[in-house]
Amino acid sequence: MTNGLGGFACGTVSGANTRRYHGFLIASLKPPVERTLLVAKIELAVHYLGVETDLSANEFLGGALSGQGFVHLESFAVQDGIPTWRYAVADALLEQKIFMAPGANTSYLRLELLRASAPLRLTLKPLLAYRDYHSHNRGAQPFQLEADAAECRIQAFAGARPYRLSITAGRFSAAPEWYWNFWHRVEATRGLDAAEDLFMPGTFSVDLSLKSPVHLLATAEPSAPAPGAEVLQGLKRSSQQLTAALPNTAPAWIHSLAQASDQFIVHRDAVDTAGEGGAAACSVIAGYPWFTDWGRDTMIALPGLATALRRYDVAAGILQTFAGFVDRGMLPNCFPERGAAPQYNTADATLWMFHALDDYLQARRDPALTQKIFPILMSIIHAHVDGTRYGIHVDPADGLLCAGEAGTQLTWMDAKHGDRVFTPRIGKPVEINALWLNALDVAMRLAARVHDLPQKRFCQSLHARAGASFGRFWNQQRCCLYDVLDVEGGCTADDSIRPNQILAVSLPYCVLDPGQMRAVVDCCARELLTSHGLRSLGPQEPGYIGRYKGDASQRDAAYHMGTVWGWLLGPFARAHYRVYGDARLAQSFLEPVAQQLHSACLGTLSEIFDGDAPHNAHGCFAQAWSVAEILRSWLYLDRKIATL
Repeated sequence: MTNGLGGFACGTVSGANTRRYHGFLIASLKPPVERTLLVAKIELAVHYLGVETDLSANEFLGGALSGQGFVHLESFAVQDGIPTWRYAVADALLEQKIFMAPGANTSYLRLELLRASAPLRLTLKPLLAYRDYHSHNRGAQPFQLEADAAECRIQAFAGARPYRLSITAGRFSAAPEWYWNFWHRVEATRGLDAAEDLFMPGTFSVDLSLKSPVHLLATAEPSAPAPGAEVLQGLKRSSQQLTAALPNTAPAWIHSLAQASDQFIVHRDAVDTAGEGGAAACSVIAGYPWFTDWGRDTMIALPGLATALRRYDVAAGILQTFAGFVDRGMLPNCFPERGAAPQYNTADATLWMFHALDDYLQARRDPALTQKIFPILMSIIHAHVDGTRYGIHVDPADGLLCAGEAGTQLTWMDAKHGDRVFTPRIGKPVEINALWLNALDVAMRLAARVHDLPQKRFCQSLHARAGASFGRFWNQQRCCLYDVLDVEGGCTADDSIRPNQILAVSLPYCVLDPGQMRAVVDCCARELLTSHGLRSLGPQEPGYIGRYKGDASQRDAAYHMGTVWGWLLGPFARAHYRVYGDARLAQSFLEPVAQQLHSACLGTLSEIFDGDAPHNAHGCFAQAWSVAEILRSWLYLDRKIATL
């Protein structure tokens, strides 16, 4: 569950936290960054028919399990995007929901007794911390606790953001105590520290009556939180609005993706934006739990998260926000967590913006935005011609775009550990030049729209030169495209079978002839395609790594050396339709994704998967461009089917 600020709540169906990123309230103290875990979890115990039943679940260092509440779990479901547990204790049935208030660092636990033959008493035990969400809390901290009958207030240390927990019925009893050595097993498998100590301020207790819901909430906001029932109804309405844009033919799993799409749309603090008058600015969280908003991910995901669902104001807001950050012809790659300057180490984020803008303008006429953003687009093109950061420049010899310097990683294949760049791709990467051609094509059309003929002619000359040279990427021997030309400034070409070539066919403008386009699609289908996405390197290629595992260095080494990327399934399906003309067949490549919604993070899509079967999910468990590209491509192909 997310709050539109970068904050979130997440956990497991069992109730046991298995990651450092699991928590009932992970607040974004400087939206959408400075994410801070405040409440790790709320534990439940039921007193019913004279028996105390613990509904909690925890694993501790050494393997001890405390609480096995999951044995009482009758069902779990995600209803209108909201996780819902039902616990059966004897003949009683207790329902639990967890959700967050949009635009506020406030989480709600809703409890309702659906069935019982006798009074039922609940005890709720919050477990707290105050830490950066990438770290663990170890050792007792000087937490200050204030309490009254129905609320407790916490300040972790002087200068920390105060937060509080309250209940709509019942009482709070202070009994501060530290609990030691909670174990997060997933962190251990990632080669990271995995133990955590948490503070328990006391307990809430409440007598539940049938059909009379009670809300326990945790908030880091100074104002009074909105009533839980009101927030819940608002979330249901928002969920229904998101799916209202879908065609009647959309299956349930597409509805789930539409609901999940909203989790990634966030606001940035005014101090971090280029907006005027302190107006709120929109951005996209690249992935939960650990990514912030990234320029590349935002521009790739924007068409699927916003435009395809007719959220035109959101799309325009994101485009305007990022256009304001253009510097030396480049968009930021990412915004750091702690207020430092944006990082501009990307060769493709800016070019993807042309594509996202064009997709938006194809769906909605917006003369005001066109007039406002066109000068920025032209400044980008001129900066690329003149040369900008990291060796990004147009080669005057052939008109193709060069990018890269030693020690940098500028394409989406950007894995780096320490000083080691695993896939530097210095030279002329194939997708960078496909994006360059598409950017010039967009600029030409917009120049005509705003009646700027000199800029149109300038772009036409660049487009003609680059288009004539793009044929250099054709690898006659392997019947596909080279991945990189003029590697590291030399005259060699990288003939590795990688999925970057599929973008040359899936993007709107393509200079390849029909036979070449089909050969590219066939190559990717033969060497890279899985039901989860495309491999980042063919299994027969030197250096292929089929399992994404080990410590950080080992995982980074595998990141783009065979690991499957879910987002690439969208471009593959669109490219397949382009060359074969069968929308139903192309759409069938997307259908196995429905199973992913039930296998990793429920209701959303993961970032990556093992290159080898059974293709286990890894990386961020909720990834923006995975959701966006599958959703967008399914809708695109469904429209093609509808016209048959």
